Amino acid sequence: MNEFELIRNYFASQPVTRGDTLVGIGDDAAVIQPPPGMDTVVTTDVLAANVHFFESIDPTALGHKSLAVNLSDLAAMGAVPAWFLLDLTLPEADADWLQAFAGGLFGLAQRYDVQLIGGDTARGPLSVAITAIGLVPEGKCMRRRGAQPGDVIYVTGALGDAALTLAALRGERTLATDDLAVIRDRMDRPTPRVAEGIALRRQASSAIDISDGLTADLGHILQASGVGARLNLGALPLSAAYRKYLPQIGWDYALAGGDDYELCVTVPPGRVNSVDKLADASGFSMAAVGEITAGRTLEIYDALGRLYEPQRKGFEHFAQM
Repeated sequence: MNEFELIRNYFASQPVTRGDTLVGIGDDAAVIQPPPGMDTVVTTDVLAANVHFFESIDPTALGHKSLAVNLSDLAAMGAVPAWFLLDLTLPEADADWLQAFAGGLFGLAQRYDVQLIGGDTARGPLSVAITAIGLVPEGKCMRRRGAQPGDVIYVTGALGDAALTLAALRGERTLATDDLAVIRDRMDRPTPRVAEGIALRRQASSAIDISDGLTADLGHILQASGVGARLNLGALPLSAAYRKYLPQIGWDYALAGGDDYELCVTVPPGRVNSVDKLADASGFSMAAVGEITAGRTLEIYDALGRLYEPQRKGFEHFAQM
């Protein structure tokens, strides 16, 4: 199968067709028409085999995750996903693999009404790069800067399951088979918090998605905002599976493991009640884990008020180079 057959067979036909896409797949470039009064938000991520995922990964899961990590970035800006482009390098054009990959990709795309409008394919080591485009009302996007002393720090979902899964698959931790099965989807099929991001853009003073670990990504907010923070270990949201192993594994997978794709937002004190009510009414899982301080450092305290120093740092691609 040649490149054009690959595109035609697996990507040109898709379940999402938006009215604001004027030209999609099939020309040299796509043409989109954002509605008046909306800002356009653009993000991109590349996933490389044996860096971001095992080469033996289920291709359906890879299709899902490749788009999910980009939608998570849009969620952190409070944007509604609209379009995406796909760049895919493959060692070979395997029909069954491509069918499964496209199924995972378009399954998530259909859930969020986001249309594939172009991209490129090439022979090479397995990697997936996606550029996602979203829409947000003019001037209303959330950003990393804006946190103020006294703001409450919230995180969505639960932290650490993806990192714990990876440790188990590498043989660094031993988990019961049933427990690993429960948390593995948190690594392979993360859920982008799009609805939460859209709902929080009127409440949050700053936001970021947690891809490299809470301490690392919260650190980006602190740097951009010129503030510090205090985190409470006991307030970190953990799954039942993680909590079961907590005495053996500690807190560091939840603090700095990465691959969570949850949101971390800061909320001014006067809006905390509104956020709590919003979470209850919408069924959002959100936990207040600390507060912004006037200093420039991140401090973490345990339930006894003792300062805690993580042994793990957030994920950094070139830290060892």
